[in-house]
Amino acid sequence: MLARVAENIYWMARYLERAENTARLVSVNASLLLDLPRGYEPGWLPLIDMTGSRELFDARRRRPDEREVVQFLLADRDNPGSIAASLTTARENARTLRDLLPTEAWELLNQFFQEFTDTLDAGLAKRTRYNFLKQVVLTSQALGGVLAGTMSRTDAYTFMLMGRYLERADMTSRIVDVRAAQVLPAAQELQPFRTIQWTNVLRSLSGLHMFRLTRRVRIVRVEALDFALRDRQFPRSCCFSLEQLAACLQSLPRSDTAIGTLRSACGYLAAADLATPDPAGLHQLVDQLQVYINDVHACIAQTYFPAPLQNP
Repeated sequence: MLARVAENIYWMARYLERAENTARLVSVNASLLLDLPRGYEPGWLPLIDMTGSRELFDARRRRPDEREVVQFLLADRDNPGSIAASLTTARENARTLRDLLPTEAWELLNQFFQEFTDTLDAGLAKRTRYNFLKQVVLTSQALGGVLAGTMSRTDAYTFMLMGRYLERADMTSRIVDVRAAQVLPAAQELQPFRTIQWTNVLRSLSGLHMFRLTRRVRIVRVEALDFALRDRQFPRSCCFSLEQLAACLQSLPRSDTAIGTLRSACGYLAAADLATPDPAGLHQLVDQLQVYINDVHACIAQTYFPAPLQNP
């Protein structure tokens, strides 16, 4: 398998996962604003922090209000974390992989891209945004189902899964980091709404129902963090994603370094004390987890992808 092909399918999967996660975040944040009492709202800027694009957003001198943030995350093609840019790059990578991808998957992705482009205005309008974003998530999941049900289990499929799970672990850690630090004001009348903060973390991961089904406890800080970071059955938790990534790497040669880093990350998560850290301590915990994730990506890129061109 050509290194260029491996890189393209890896990044195709990462960008598709990124588009789906971004659609979830925007939709869930709008729902959170409806749950809080009038006059109190966390705002939209934390979504920029979650996607890691704060520096780019600030450089554009944009206002941190709903309209600007939603446009930046949905439609700005110069923002590599936006849904529009992610789908554009994923489609371009898929176009170069048409010999490897099932025809049904390519047709669905191409249709997905066209429909997203044609109906993007509906995503920017408040009244139609929810249904628009719901369709983005459902179509992304349908595409994942088509690939899972029709693609041969070759190295190409392995690299696709690697891209998906690495991106998923990265986004889950970002959601936990920013949402956990985004505490509500200390006003006495907001005490009954503390649970909303952690419920929102679970909703951002589409994990609220699974949390209630498997944990059967109140939604409190330590339980929500443990579920999002360490649950080994929930497919969007960091631990599950990293373990699936390690399983993929085991089928490839020269993967010992990356697998070792993944085991260190899982051990770090397992030993972390989630009951005591304040927002600063939790931020430090997630920062170290991000270092592990970045190291795994660097190992994958160095081992399996084409070397970057050197200037003469």
